[in-house]
Amino acid sequence: MKKYKLKNKLQVILTPQKETKAVTVLVLVKVGSRYENKNIFGISHFLEHMMFKGTKKRPTTLALSKELDSVGADFNAYTAKDHTGYWIKINHEYIELALDMLSDLVFNSKIEEKELNREKGTIIEEINMYDDTPMVWAEVLMEESIYKNSDLAHDPLGTKKNIRKMNRKKMINYKNKYYFPKNMLISAAGNFEMKNIKNTIEKYFDGNLIPRIENNNKFRLEKIKFRQTRPQINLKYKDTEQVHLAFGFPGFGHKDKNLLPANLLSVILGGSMSSRLFINVRERQGFCYYINSGLNVYQDVGNLSIKAGLDKERITQAIRLVLNELNKIKNKGITNVELKKAKEFVKGKMILHLEDSSSVAEWYGNQQILIGKTKTPEQKISEIMKIAKADIDRVAKAMFQTKNINLALIGPFKNEREFLKILRI
Repeated sequence: MKKYKLKNKLQVILTPQKETKAVTVLVLVKVGSRYENKNIFGISHFLEHMMFKGTKKRPTTLALSKELDSVGADFNAYTAKDHTGYWIKINHEYIELALDMLSDLVFNSKIEEKELNREKGTIIEEINMYDDTPMVWAEVLMEESIYKNSDLAHDPLGTKKNIRKMNRKKMINYKNKYYFPKNMLISAAGNFEMKNIKNTIEKYFDGNLIPRIENNNKFRLEKIKFRQTRPQINLKYKDTEQVHLAFGFPGFGHKDKNLLPANLLSVILGGSMSSRLFINVRERQGFCYYINSGLNVYQDVGNLSIKAGLDKERITQAIRLVLNELNKIKNKGITNVELKKAKEFVKGKMILHLEDSSSVAEWYGNQQILIGKTKTPEQKISEIMKIAKADIDRVAKAMFQTKNINLALIGPFKNEREFLKILRI
């Protein structure tokens, strides 16, 4: 892996992989939904959509997609709360096409008013789709609760009201504020020659094709402090046969020393089919079809979430059982056997995940743009293997307290009090 900067300050990370015939090129921009104010909620995601609506060189969506489809490339983009990514995975023989296309998209998109107005309908339908997918939307509601009144509280999709009011002027101003080389990064992984790809990157990202954007804008993240003193409920009535819920507990950001112990804790709790929650809530009691835990991690803070789809007739018993498992792991800790298995689980999943060029590009790119430095998989595994049982027990005691509980619930219920009275660990 090699890191360097172009003359225009755009960061580059190159990770050759000779064992594949593919190449993934990922362009990251350090902007996401937490950079928005309430009048433009959803603009980061909307802008991501508009990048695929045509450039001067490739004037329509069809022109863009036909060129990549003709060589069998995969391509897409995503908007997170703290960054936006655009990627192309392609046969290594066409790496120049990938770099040309990504440069054209992020710097030269036309963002025409007629296309913008047409895309409003698409994004509103995307919001409707997720609103009708409670197993996804429950976690959105949980983060609304846990990060209430902060820049992490709102969803990247935005609101229908804001989407309808969006216009070209707002979008161009926003793009110019954040889409400049110093605020961006290219991460490429796969089959390529170092000298050739460096020359091609310079051609398309540090040459005459890029508008001369000078921007010294420095966004300062809002300092988020968890001041929660009692359990919080975010209840959404929906006439469903299955109740979908998400528990959330304040957690740790990318740079926090407690993040790795929290990751292992999450694995032991609900990260696999042999985890405590899966065995005790699903297998032994049959309360649910799915139940799992995981971490949502941002630059400065994060959370541990537990998601489940539960039998609505036995929802109270199921919630009590989940809370009982949290209480046990908080008060009695984990076992040495669980610790060893969790470490090997994380190591194995990491190795499998990083077989793919797109995962490698994202691994290094996300670290660099969000943390400012990178660790190799080997370094990360070495750190994981050093985590002690006491580290995880300490994190569990701190995290799983009654006052830290956030519960989002989607189902045929309207009375928050009936759930609040059982939230005790």
